[in-house]
Amino acid sequence: MLRDEVKKQMVEAMKNKEADKAQTLRLIIAAIKDKDIEARTKGNQDGIDEAGILSLLQSMIKQRKESIEMYRQGSRDDLVAHEQAEIDVISSFLPKQMDDAEMTAAIQAIITETGATSIKQMGAVMGALRTKYAGQMDFGKASGVIKSLLAG
Repeated sequence: MLRDEVKKQMVEAMKNKEADKAQTLRLIIAAIKDKDIEARTKGNQDGIDEAGILSLLQSMIKQRKESIEMYRQGSRDDLVAHEQAEIDVISSFLPKQMDDAEMTAAIQAIITETGATSIKQMGAVMGALRTKYAGQMDFGKASGVIKSLLAG
C-alpha cells in the first residue's frame, strides 16, 4: 500500500540521515492525513484510497512545478534545486507516466467506452480517466486532448 511505503521510506531516510528526503516524506504524510480527515468528515471512515493518494501526489508535483517557474523568474536557483529535489522524491511513488501517444490511445478508448460524442460529455470522460489511470498521466494535458478529440 502506498501510504505504508511512504512511511517505510521516511524511517529509512531518517536512519540514513537524509534530512531533505525525510522532510519531503513528512510533507507527503501530512498531506495524506489532511485528505483522510477531509474524507472522514464526508463519511468515508477509511480515508482516501490509493487513487486519491496518487492524485494528491500529482497535485503536489504540480504545485512544485509552479513554484519552480516563479523561482526561475526571480533567479532563485537554490530554491529551484530544492523544489526539484522534492519533485524527484514525490515522483518515485507514482507509476510510470504515459507518453503522449499512450495517453491519446487511452483517451480514445475511454471516449469509446463512455460513448462520448461532444464536449458536454467531457466530465464523464475525465472521471473515467481519473478512475482508470490515476497517477499515470497529466490530466491537465489530457483535458486538451479530450477537447480536441470530442470537438474534432
